[in-house]
Amino acid sequence: MYFIDVQGTLISDVDKSPIQGSIEFIDMLNETQTPYMVITNNTKSASKDFYNYLISIGFTFEFSFYLDPIMLLESCVKKTTVAAYGANDFLKVLVEMGYILDYKNPKTVLISIKEDFCADEYAQMIDLLLNGSSLVGMHETSIYVKNDKRYPGVGAVLKLLEFATGSGYDVIGKPSRAFYNEALKMLQNQNCNAKFSDITIISDDAKGDLSGAKEIGMKTMFVTSGKYKTASEIVPLLDPELRPDYIYADMQEIIEKRELKI
Repeated sequence: MYFIDVQGTLISDVDKSPIQGSIEFIDMLNETQTPYMVITNNTKSASKDFYNYLISIGFTFEFSFYLDPIMLLESCVKKTTVAAYGANDFLKVLVEMGYILDYKNPKTVLISIKEDFCADEYAQMIDLLLNGSSLVGMHETSIYVKNDKRYPGVGAVLKLLEFATGSGYDVIGKPSRAFYNEALKMLQNQNCNAKFSDITIISDDAKGDLSGAKEIGMKTMFVTSGKYKTASEIVPLLDPELRPDYIYADMQEIIEKRELKI
């Protein structure tokens, strides 16, 4: 049984095209009726829109096999005033969902992916948090990749704000326990009695996705087709007990080596 990341794992961070072996891997799981969930930290598009994009480029799976943080947002953040920071498409999705953008007296400071955060935005976030707003991250990704450049991910921004203000924070997407619990519940709807110890998670984020998954008992597969060019960039820096169980170049190598049990 599998949880499978998307960006950098199934599709390229460069042009959003399928990474070699990724479509074939999903097809193989379908053919063998192996339970799996496609879990992504997508926040730039409405959930159904991003799912439809994946289908349009050749992936075949039902929407019930898909989960992203936007699908859990309303259960975590009330539809009230938020100071949201992220890509314009993310802000548009929030407004369409009924959230009110307020950068003067919001209930919540909500952080998502953005490659061009500026100093004035950080200053604004700090003032809002010191004035009592709560802090929520759409996910806790370690690194964000765009145009072959690596930027601090949402997790890094959350840590910065926590250190600057003393504010704790909540996380909606990976690697929060709530997100993984929801993915597990959806997996169990595929006529299986799954536990976290039965699941192998595949991702290109050894720190942001896999460490949290390993802490709750999942097996972990790290692919170097996304955020990191080699495993040596990140794996030696992780605590030994949080290092991935398997390391592969991409989904094609996983298929070829077949160390997994399908």
